[in-house]
Amino acid sequence: MTGDVRVEPVSIEQLGVLLPMIANYQRFYEATDIDDNRNRAFFSRFVAPSDDGMLLGAWREGQLVGYACLYWHFTSLVPAETVLMNDLYVEEGSRGKGIGRALIDASAAVTRDRGAHHLEWATAPDNLAAQRLYDSTGAERTTWIEYELDL
Repeated sequence: MTGDVRVEPVSIEQLGVLLPMIANYQRFYEATDIDDNRNRAFFSRFVAPSDDGMLLGAWREGQLVGYACLYWHFTSLVPAETVLMNDLYVEEGSRGKGIGRALIDASAAVTRDRGAHHLEWATAPDNLAAQRLYDSTGAERTTWIEYELDL
């Protein structure tokens, strides 16, 4: 069902179209301090080419319907570069139509093209819809427990 979906790196000209979707993603995860100017400054660092990461947009019939934000990341266990899919979001009306899978597939291709060891991501424990998608990709659910220290 993804044949009519185009996934490509987001250009600087497309960033303005992406920013409202980023705000929707932040609202989905109940962020309380959404700031368009801060989002523009932060996410512009991932417009290709970038030493920090990449924004991928999923387009259907000329409309942006989803995005993924990739961070170039590292692991000392292998040691190697990895790619962290820090954000994956599909607009509500486009969910269940293969957009998320297309973004994961494109993220995996970027990871392979970079020669990185693996693609990794996380989701909230109560985001069962995302977990169903992630479980269906062949990815292994890890046993790591994440911590955050607010500073």
